[in-house]
Amino acid sequence: MKKLFYAALFFGGLLFVKPAEAQVRVSLNIGLQPNWGPVGYDYARYYYMPEFDMYYDVSNRYYTYYDGRSWVSHRTIPRRYRGRDFYRTYKVVVNESRPWRNHRHYHDRYHGYSRNYSQVAIRDGGRHYHKADKHYRKAQKEHYKYHKKMDKRWKKGRHYDD
Repeated sequence: MKKLFYAALFFGGLLFVKPAEAQVRVSLNIGLQPNWGPVGYDYARYYYMPEFDMYYDVSNRYYTYYDGRSWVSHRTIPRRYRGRDFYRTYKVVVNESRPWRNHRHYHDRYHGYSRNYSQVAIRDGGRHYHKADKHYRKAQKEHYKYHKKMDKRWKKGRHYDD
């Protein structure tokens, strides 16, 4: 009788057992960040690029920019920015949902960085090249000449995809 009582008590107690519902979410998108992203961040939701006045959604790989009337998101960059060097441009990491709603804040705060080319990209991995390396100096010189020429073309109205 005792055994039957304890068995009934045990199975009756199982009716009140609730499975554990622990939710732990760790979000690291290091592998998702593009090679032209800034080095030193283990998580980035958006990049704001002051030079282009555009946002890049790291998780979904969308570019969001103002199209004259509204903010639009596309998988490809706008035609006017094709051919531009995303490794050179300054990127601001924004971990806010829909940062274009707060665009005036980001534009006013970071617009001065639109021609700042000192940021190191993930591709370069934080490496600083030795200035005495002749191959490095030659590549830098060619890189500078190319972008100087493209900037002149851009200012004259002849764009990259012409």
